[in-house]
Amino acid sequence: MRPEGNLQSKVVRRVAPQSKENELRIILPARENAVRRGLKSIKNGLGPIGFSSDELASLELVLAEILNNIVEHAYRGNEAGIIEIQLSQTTAGLWCTVIDTGAMMPNGEPPLGMQCDLNCDVADLPEGGFGWFLIRELAHDLEYTHEEGQNRLSFRMSIGRLN
Repeated sequence: MRPEGNLQSKVVRRVAPQSKENELRIILPARENAVRRGLKSIKNGLGPIGFSSDELASLELVLAEILNNIVEHAYRGNEAGIIEIQLSQTTAGLWCTVIDTGAMMPNGEPPLGMQCDLNCDVADLPEGGFGWFLIRELAHDLEYTHEEGQNRLSFRMSIGRLN
């Protein structure tokens, strides 16, 4: 994984023997401003191939949570880090894989992301945890592996299904 310049974005159309897939691959530096540009590139890359604005908003929410967690926790401000995002549109929906070489997730698995009790004073709200709840609510088939120094988080969004 190497970005060329600050951000590399490429849309690839591939036809497999029994199914059609639209693929998008983005490589970006592990920086907040690069995450914002990467999310914009994803929306621009997927919009023309039939995703609704609501579908793109759900995807953006999930990816923003994941990518910002990678920048903030896996790389802990190490701006030399790289993040790769692979998206593949299939008949089952949009398959997403996010790859980085930052620190492994605590306990080697994604947080549970339990829903927090919001019936309290703002000052008493817990810090964090909301993002993983949203990710788990919107994404399906969530899998995480850490092998040979590489984190790989894969999931499926029930959006943009090919017929």
